[in-house]
Amino acid sequence: MAKEISPQEGPQEQFLSTPADICIYGGAAGGGKTYGMLMDALHYVNVKGFGAVFFRHNHNQIFSQGGLWDTSIELYSNVPNAIPGFGLSHWRFTDSRNRTISRVSFKHIERDQDLRKWQGSQICGLYFDELTHFSEKQFFYMLSRNRSLCGVKPYMRASCNPDAESWVAKFIEWWIDLATGYPIPERSGKIRWFIRQDEVITWADTREELWERFNLTTKTERDKPKSVTFIAASVYDNKALIERDPGYLANLEAMPLVERERLLHGNWKIKPAAGLFFKRTQVGKILDALPTDVIRWVRCWDLAASEKSENGDPAYTAGVLIGKRSNGRYIVADVINRQMAAADVRKTILMTAQMDQTRYGNVRIRLPQDPGQAGKEQAQSYIRFLSGFNVTTELESGSKQSRAEPVAAQWQAGNFDLLNGEWNEPYLLQMENFPEGKFKDMVDASANGFLELESGKYDFHFSV
Repeated sequence: MAKEISPQEGPQEQFLSTPADICIYGGAAGGGKTYGMLMDALHYVNVKGFGAVFFRHNHNQIFSQGGLWDTSIELYSNVPNAIPGFGLSHWRFTDSRNRTISRVSFKHIERDQDLRKWQGSQICGLYFDELTHFSEKQFFYMLSRNRSLCGVKPYMRASCNPDAESWVAKFIEWWIDLATGYPIPERSGKIRWFIRQDEVITWADTREELWERFNLTTKTERDKPKSVTFIAASVYDNKALIERDPGYLANLEAMPLVERERLLHGNWKIKPAAGLFFKRTQVGKILDALPTDVIRWVRCWDLAASEKSENGDPAYTAGVLIGKRSNGRYIVADVINRQMAAADVRKTILMTAQMDQTRYGNVRIRLPQDPGQAGKEQAQSYIRFLSGFNVTTELESGSKQSRAEPVAAQWQAGNFDLLNGEWNEPYLLQMENFPEGKFKDMVDASANGFLELESGKYDFHFSV
């Protein structure tokens, strides 16, 4: 028996009923954006010749566990005569004789060069999942492909989470309180009109204003203005999600300040700044003695291979020792932070490994691995050099800010203590100044060390 498909009351219902040419939906995590867009595409699947394309930034975002494709299976499997094309990344909607009526496809645009693949395309329903992942050029180029002869007026729909530095933030700023960064409730769903000429956007409250301003007189000219709306939604609007997964709200509430403001409260103006990740006042305690309940240790290194010179201040090599305790708290027990030549870096790491093993027992050593063959060879060289110690090398991905978010969440919750030492002040100063400070070596080592502690890879294997 087919399951009834209907939107939730509130923003999702508003999204599915807007007449705007372009609708941007969401502005926070967990608001039912992806599900709402997949539902929206069902409006016209019984119209012969209708086609819709969902875009993500890369292939993995479509087919990862619980991603866009999995969500489409959950939803479209309840639609009569909907046939998945697993190898073709699309759904066909057919008549009683199994003839294709319409199609919904899933594609990705990772680079501006990928746009050439869409030359000559006609796409009636354009959907961008996480619009801030796409460039302004990609958005407006695909808007030029938004056309159709099936009888349905072409339209574009998009979801997004806040990103203060994205072009989307500027595009929807009329719907946002620029003083607070939060959406203006009474403007959510209101339609405005724009014309884009020579990459400059002119806005108006009505299309008639644009007709007059640009002296548009013919029917073709008067079709130039596009209508736009922004509909704000958050996890609080997604009652189905909260009921099914009540822990999701707690996960959002536990995020660091910047990400919590963005993803839980939909703040479009907040961005990383000094003091928003780490404050010294958030440290639990400065301990005079090492706690006896540490269950595992990691010494993580952030490497630099340049001595300080008269011509500048090269980056430091930082090694941060972090322990996790049986009570769930964390302690930073030692920090090394020096400007050294490459040979001295290797000697320091080896001597530190020997001292850590004597003082703390089994300490995992984590080193960064640069991309490419040279990075792989350097990593293998370090593993051989540290033979007999528990050492791992890891490729780093994502921005420094994104890697720092997990440790910042615990830091802000007061779950980090520091062992009293001369390194405390320079360490706290750099942590507080992140990400605006000149040096980030100790922050990087702390962030990656925390990730290693929580990686679950504690079936220890020693290098030999």
